[in-house]
Amino acid sequence: MSPFDLTGRLAVVTGCRRGIGLAMAEALAAAGADIIGVSASLESQGSEAGKRVEALGRTFAAHSVDFADRAAVSAFAATLVAAGRPVDILVNNAGTIRRAPAAEHSDADWDHVLEVDLSAQFVLAREIGAGMLARGAGRIIFTASMLSFQGGINVPGYAAAKSGIAGLTRALANEWAGSGVNVNAIAPGYIATDNTQALQDHPERNEAILKRIPAGRWGRPEDISGAAVFLASDAAAYIHGTIIPVDGGWLAR
Repeated sequence: MSPFDLTGRLAVVTGCRRGIGLAMAEALAAAGADIIGVSASLESQGSEAGKRVEALGRTFAAHSVDFADRAAVSAFAATLVAAGRPVDILVNNAGTIRRAPAAEHSDADWDHVLEVDLSAQFVLAREIGAGMLARGAGRIIFTASMLSFQGGINVPGYAAAKSGIAGLTRALANEWAGSGVNVNAIAPGYIATDNTQALQDHPERNEAILKRIPAGRWGRPEDISGAAVFLASDAAAYIHGTIIPVDGGWLAR
């Protein structure tokens, strides 16, 4: 059996309606995992994620959850626990971004980004992680960012949240590694998604970004897939508290 085989495992993938989350859900299904897909606006039937997962012969269950609503996140976690089938893999990918210079960044934008990108991630990891700890096995994968390492421009809330994700990854790994729960993160580089469309459309910023990337191109959502399958698999059994950049060489520049 391949150490990358996920047959029989159940993966929760948040933010799976499009972009990186969609690519990770498809890749995990291709490796054998059944998928519970979660997004703020995920269709109950007929979603692209559902179609791709089911085409691979795996099951897909859709949930619509507003990650800015703490009570809704807690209720979703309780639903998963009550369902009876243990969650083997949690991919905490849901996120948002608000762009404005720091001097103009409103409290509302700050609070919204921190809630979605950091606090909701902790709540879900805590609730699902408790079951993993009881069983002595599980994988939690956060989506970090280049701004887990750098400060960014005009995204103070996002930079703070993603720096927090890096710290949370290490903190949970310190506590849970000895109990058989692997907690790690993937830090995507500049990936061509809706979240980065404003940068792709800005001629000067787009040119500056491409000049900095040794690979010479924007990343694609599917570029993240291999790292997700790896961290979810037995091949990563001794990897804890790591943030893996998938960035075309950005951080090496």
